[in-house]
Amino acid sequence: MVMNAVGLVGWVGGWLALLGVSTYQPDWVALVFMPYFLYGFYRATVQLRYFPTAFRMRRILRTYPWQILTDVPRGVGSHPGAQDDGPWVELPNPADGAGPVPLVFISHLRSHWWLRHIGGPRTAPELKARLEPLWFAGDPRFLGVVAVSRRAGNAPRRLHFLYQPQALGKASPKQGWSAGSAELERARMAGARISDTASGMRR
Repeated sequence: MVMNAVGLVGWVGGWLALLGVSTYQPDWVALVFMPYFLYGFYRATVQLRYFPTAFRMRRILRTYPWQILTDVPRGVGSHPGAQDDGPWVELPNPADGAGPVPLVFISHLRSHWWLRHIGGPRTAPELKARLEPLWFAGDPRFLGVVAVSRRAGNAPRRLHFLYQPQALGKASPKQGWSAGSAELERARMAGARISDTASGMRR
């Protein structure tokens, strides 16, 4: 969060500074700065849009502990059990006796690193290896945070927010992903917008 705030100030500050300089210079100076103006605007947008996501992740991490998972199934094609198309990871279902739950990397400005490492058949093994082990905090039926760690380290990095469309009111609940009242309440504490009467859930 601190680095994101510093980045936002830096990109916006640099943009304004160069704009001020170019105002008092010949027109060709503004043309030289134009690539920075365009990219700086994009980067400032990325930094600004990260704040709501960061607060969501903070709320999830206050509600759910980290789990360290190995050999997590993942892929880039459509998953038959997912509500969206896109690269996915398949995580254990907290419900007893229930099958795994896929979480999809829905298009996001900060998802490129993850998409590159999940990859497909031609993805280099050393890139795929960086996703082992996978850290996860949350409930895959609703929302969560995924992360990785350096091989020699023990702290999660590259945190990324994932969610089911049903958890944010963007789709109907997935049939069969049952959850009890306590699990629903915990998901709400983490930021999910769901009701006890939602189809596919049980009290």
